[in-house]
Amino acid sequence: MPTGSYNLTDLALRNNILAGTVLAVAAVIIWSGNFIAARGIINHVPPVTLAFYRWLTASLILLPFGWNKLVAEKQVILQNKQYFFWIALSGVTLFNTFVYIAAHHVPAINLALIGTTLSPVFAIILAAVFLKETVRPLRLTGLLLCIGGIILLLSQGSWQRLQSLHFTRGDGWIVAAAFTFAVYTILVRRKPPGISPVSFLLAVFTIGTLLLTPWFIYEQTSTPSVQWNSKLLLVILYLGAGTSVTAFLCWNLAIARLGAARTALFGNLIPVFSSLEAVWILHEEITWLHGISSVLVLAGLLLANMRKANP
Repeated sequence: MPTGSYNLTDLALRNNILAGTVLAVAAVIIWSGNFIAARGIINHVPPVTLAFYRWLTASLILLPFGWNKLVAEKQVILQNKQYFFWIALSGVTLFNTFVYIAAHHVPAINLALIGTTLSPVFAIILAAVFLKETVRPLRLTGLLLCIGGIILLLSQGSWQRLQSLHFTRGDGWIVAAAFTFAVYTILVRRKPPGISPVSFLLAVFTIGTLLLTPWFIYEQTSTPSVQWNSKLLLVILYLGAGTSVTAFLCWNLAIARLGAARTALFGNLIPVFSSLEAVWILHEEITWLHGISSVLVLAGLLLANMRKANP
């Protein structure tokens, strides 16, 4: 092959990797804001209502882009209706609702660190149990490092506190959120063939919103009315258009350029960005414990995602 042709091919490959990296980082930055938004408006809107309007907005945004494909592929959805029920319930109806409930009790830094760390831990365990995936020593080491980082944060570095460790209400909700997203992650691997990414997201978002509706109606009758203002509208638009549509599209485009395994590593940056945003926007305090916990978590996730751990 001529040198010029090789250079052009090499340059195109580098540009492709650069574009994929930018897209993956953009998705992670957008997603990290979910925890900040959840914590920032806890006094303005109840959790189920926030989740309902987020997913309703996302569904309406996707509707003009995915409707024709959804109609064309409706038989696939109907033939796999139980699958779509469970994946919508876990990934849409429950996951972010639990995050928004937890936001009423724990800081955004803890939301991000515990939630984004425990989810892949649960996913590894569920994959081993239900998908019969082998948990290799390197992956197990990464898993233990992640758990160690979480325990350090929850115990606040105190052995006495560790001995009497108990979950607060907020910790319980964020653990539940991490588990439901792990279930969603496992189910995504079983996505039925014959359905496009856009119609898949539209179906999951819409079903998840419909499943939220009874709880949304109940919350409307049992909590004070939402006081709408421009800030709240912008947050819901950000959650619907940003974290639910734009971030997913950026992530999918990054996977097309970098591959799924390499792209997944960028998800480890979510607690890092969320912590920085919590300090900057919400003026939360970050301590040395958060720093050490973050290092343990990142090291654990990197080990768990290394090629030798996932041949």
